Amino acid sequence: MAAAFGTVFMPEMAITWFDGSNWSVPEMVSSDSISLHPGAHVLHYSSTCFEGLKAFRHADGSVNIFRMDRNIARLSQSSRLLGLPALDDASVARMIKDTVARFADEVPAPPGSLYIRPTHFGTEPAIGKAAVPSVTSCFYVLVSPVGDYFAGGDKALRLLLEDQGMRCAPHMGMIKSGGNYASALQPIMRARDSVQADQVLFCPGGDVQETGAANFLLIDGNEIITKALDESFLHGVTRESILTLAQDMGMQVSEREITVDELLQRAAKPGCEAALSGTAAVLAPVGTLIYQARNMP
Repeated sequence: MAAAFGTVFMPEMAITWFDGSNWSVPEMVSSDSISLHPGAHVLHYSSTCFEGLKAFRHADGSVNIFRMDRNIARLSQSSRLLGLPALDDASVARMIKDTVARFADEVPAPPGSLYIRPTHFGTEPAIGKAAVPSVTSCFYVLVSPVGDYFAGGDKALRLLLEDQGMRCAPHMGMIKSGGNYASALQPIMRARDSVQADQVLFCPGGDVQETGAANFLLIDGNEIITKALDESFLHGVTRESILTLAQDMGMQVSEREITVDELLQRAAKPGCEAALSGTAAVLAPVGTLIYQARNMP
């Protein structure tokens, strides 16, 4: 049986520390542990953000990283919005490239890939700074050879539509922060236990947004409909790529508000499909929408 997604790691990672004034020279260290003060800001106030991107092995044997510049830009944005020390994009890119090159021989053949997890978090030992950002931080690049994110492979997913709660605070949605995933955990756990859903599609007030770990796309004939970008949800790199390709193929791309009522009406039509998009999920088909105790295939 294959290891679960993201549970196998390469033995080393690239790391650098910000001391309040300067970043240390990046180095490769063992990836089995990090030493932190128990009062580190991240452990108490969740000053952490990360990215997920992939390196792929091509038919000629070369290894290429998919749209790294977009992920680095989003990581820098997340860091800024969390008040973390500014990252140097060029240095981040070098650390990612060096780490992938070091383990290029471990990149699986398609459909597998090398999942790359750059992570930035506050390290200042100060438990009285609940409303003040950390002045010191750590940034590292961890990599993991992976296959499918969803255990069922190509099996169509079951989504529970949640129109009462929300994934995270609206102003935090565009930040890829661990706290956002933590706030979505309880609703997802309840959905799995109660209706055997794979994920929750958060639709606060009837506004279709995203699931706990991926963007949502509705494909109705030649039209792709997805929520217009705002700060309430994550601006996915895979989402952006799919919409660009769809436009190039002549499809109509509609980035706008979509309500639960419209989603259910359209999903009931023959030929209408739904999918989740993300670096880990790639493009995963949705087979069933669950709303108010009803299953709508």
